[in-house]
Amino acid sequence: MSAINSSTQDRSRLIPFSSRLKEGRALALDVWSIFSAVNLPADCINLGQGYMNFAPPKWVTTAAEQALQSVPPNHYSHPRGRIRLREAIKAFYGPQLQRDLDVESEILVTSGANEGQYSVFTAFLEQGDEVIMFEPFFDQYLPSVTFNGGKPVYVPLHPPKDSVTKPTSNDWTIDIDEVRAAVTPRTKMIIVNTPHNPIGKVFTRKELESIAAIAEEFNLLVMSDEVYDCLVFDGKEHVRIATLPGMWDRTVTVGSAGKAFAATGWRVGWLIGPQSIIQPTLAATTRIVFCTNSPLQEAAAAGLEQAKERKFFETQREEYTERRKVLSDAFDELGLKYTQPEGSYFILLDISQVKFPEDYPFPQSVLGRGRDFRACWFIAMEIGVSSIPVSEFYCEEHANIGEAYARFAFCKDLDTLREAAKRLHKLKDYLQ
Repeated sequence: MSAINSSTQDRSRLIPFSSRLKEGRALALDVWSIFSAVNLPADCINLGQGYMNFAPPKWVTTAAEQALQSVPPNHYSHPRGRIRLREAIKAFYGPQLQRDLDVESEILVTSGANEGQYSVFTAFLEQGDEVIMFEPFFDQYLPSVTFNGGKPVYVPLHPPKDSVTKPTSNDWTIDIDEVRAAVTPRTKMIIVNTPHNPIGKVFTRKELESIAAIAEEFNLLVMSDEVYDCLVFDGKEHVRIATLPGMWDRTVTVGSAGKAFAATGWRVGWLIGPQSIIQPTLAATTRIVFCTNSPLQEAAAAGLEQAKERKFFETQREEYTERRKVLSDAFDELGLKYTQPEGSYFILLDISQVKFPEDYPFPQSVLGRGRDFRACWFIAMEIGVSSIPVSEFYCEEHANIGEAYARFAFCKDLDTLREAAKRLHKLKDYLQ
């Protein structure tokens, strides 16, 4: 009898999956899959995803090759990270954080910045603990928080006023009273992302001091996601919140070799903070991945060791400033409003004036989303340049704020950006 039942019953979902997948928006088709190369025309220029189309510096990849030719880096590293990289992080970041960092207790190498952040959530969140996130937020924060039992609490950054004709990322502002109002007895953490993805905002000292005061008052852990710290433009000051009075003891600073050295596929990141934060996070990361890619840790170490002498980050900043200008000039010629980023490698373009036929053959994956999804799809198909709809980086309640924008990445070589700019000129035929 049981054999007959098993042959006729629907066996496609015998075991129910965890509700945390739905809570973390992990089941919905994500924006990266919708706007991936396989779904777009073969000649479409990808300015959506934030990865580079050029190689890391030769002297960094040479260090990777050398590591692969020796025995120790081809085996497990210590879960804390290879000592050479921890020493390099100490030398590079210690002065910036105004501390003599302890490589044994205050630095942790992780499998990319994302895994490092995930491990912090694992180490510190209890079921139902609340985490304050500024919107728009890097989309990985949401599942990382919910998968670890946390509850996201959203505070939107306010877009530039209509009266601002040439907005910069600094015109996106926080209302500190809204931040304070978001705090409840269950609040455990607050995430600060500076320079910010996708806005490019570099939080001011005054803004960070206001956030720090709330963190002190309510005893909150601060996760400072600073993976774009090497890309700050226009003389803007990058303030590390961990350096503000009283904040070292409650802040974990997140860094990334992928963003620093054009090596996003290496998945090498790091956390810097007090032993009271790093030690529990080490316990978590040891059981999640055990250790991080060993030979590429050696390469990342070489990168940090030689960066100052080679003036690498200064040169890289100049190169990215030129890349940014290619896109901003194209948007200026179109007469479209955009947010000039003071950090990171993204530009938000106001696409509210882009018109498209309502009966355009959009795929179902786009039809179920905000207007920005349709606009970005139309631009990718008709103009040949892909971008990312910004409503993806908002909760449902505030998604209407993001629907006015598309995120364009300028972490591409100049020839690619110039061709993209040339194509974008055709947008003038679709403006209302």
